[in-house]
Amino acid sequence: MYDVAVVGAGPAGASAAIAAAQAGGRVLLLDKHDFPRDKACGDGIAPQALFELGKLGLSNVDDGYPALPDLSITGPSGARAQRPMPTPVRVIPRTVFDARLVDAAVAAGATLQKHRVRSISEENDRVIIDGIEARTLIGADGATSVVRRHLREAPNGPGHLAIAIRGYAQHPLENGLVQRIVMSGGAWPAYAWSFPIGDGRRNVGYGELLRGSPVSRDHLLARLTDLMPDVDLAETAGLRAHYLPLSTRRPAAGRGRILLAGDALSLINPFTGEGIFYAVVSGALAGQTAALLPGPGAAQWYGLALRTRLGRHLRHTKAATRMANIPGVVDAGIRAGARDQRVFNAFVELGLGDGLLTSRLLRKTATALVLRSGGEPASRG
Repeated sequence: MYDVAVVGAGPAGASAAIAAAQAGGRVLLLDKHDFPRDKACGDGIAPQALFELGKLGLSNVDDGYPALPDLSITGPSGARAQRPMPTPVRVIPRTVFDARLVDAAVAAGATLQKHRVRSISEENDRVIIDGIEARTLIGADGATSVVRRHLREAPNGPGHLAIAIRGYAQHPLENGLVQRIVMSGGAWPAYAWSFPIGDGRRNVGYGELLRGSPVSRDHLLARLTDLMPDVDLAETAGLRAHYLPLSTRRPAAGRGRILLAGDALSLINPFTGEGIFYAVVSGALAGQTAALLPGPGAAQWYGLALRTRLGRHLRHTKAATRMANIPGVVDAGIRAGARDQRVFNAFVELGLGDGLLTSRLLRKTATALVLRSGGEPASRG
């Protein structure tokens, strides 16, 4: 019998396997794919995520990928700010990044097995996954999690689920290594992005909140080229869409011996779509809990640890999302960030890590909203 079984070997699952193995557990890591494998994503790896991986002893997962020091943001009504990031981001294709984490999990002692999970059952002292027995199960199997379905937790519905499409376009190095985000005034919240990788390519994409109406591939691609007119779809490879379950509607962190982490727990920032930082944090906490506190109380202990670590931040991101629905607030915040590096930094920390709505951010945004300087209109049109 394994001490810990982890379903899904993305960043959440690999982090869980690493943490559980480091805590002395006998760990099985299951995934339906061979690695390396592609995963539709913006590929931005925030420094906050790298810091959390550093706590697990991983210090070289970003080797070969340059730091991107600057970020340019254009708001729904045209406000713009371009400033240095507090700490640079890396853009690492998930074919590389996820494989490096999986290799680290195996190096830590986890057993990797290609397997598509079809059935889960529970007994008094174990969980059984297609005949495989474990004391504790961690579901880190993404937006369509089979482990979450076993717990009878409904998937996120309209208003709490986004969809995005991404691809790889050419990006000559002479164009610079500036990340660009252009927000939409017509289907808010929504934005397009262009993130240079540093190898002559850039990750480009567009995402928006789902509100109950069908969204077609053609619509997503049209919005991408509207907001990023320098993207030539004929020369863009690997265009794939994916769902993002937002943290505004999260299921219980688990039940008994079964825990959820990462996208399976709907840990996606509702304002930015960032999920890798949350995946690493929640995966590591789940792995540590499963190895050190196995038994029917594992989910309770894990839920407490997760609330202690991220609870306040998640409340602030939910509040920020509500505030962003007020016309002009996002543009006002961007104008404030253009004038004040500390405001810009607070925006970045809130969107990419575990930052909060600081008093300075709120005060400066409110001032910019009242003044409406720069000539931008108050509404999105």
